[in-house]
Amino acid sequence: MSDMSDKVETFGRAISQARKARGWSQKELAQKILREDEEPISPQYLNDIEHDRRSPSSDRMVQQFADMLSIEADWLYYLAGKFPADLRERKLTQQEVARVMVAFRGNPKK
Repeated sequence: MSDMSDKVETFGRAISQARKARGWSQKELAQKILREDEEPISPQYLNDIEHDRRSPSSDRMVQQFADMLSIEADWLYYLAGKFPADLRERKLTQQEVARVMVAFRGNPKK
């Protein structure tokens, strides 16, 4: 019998499940994800990501995983604990960020 923690979606679990659904090995997917220097990530790095020992190092990497695996990018940013670049580039004030987070949570402070 599994407990509720087995159901918690993580970035690594989402990547692993989508990769396996496509029948790709870690090596095959790793070759499709490029670092900033245009070199593919290593299968070991992908293994670490899939086991939640490491996080994607850049927005570009999150976007590549989304594109290669047909996963909504905003969902992957959420799972990775990141705000997408287009939101960060807005240069929101502290009050604007607080308002957005309250709206996101759905329970305004009284």
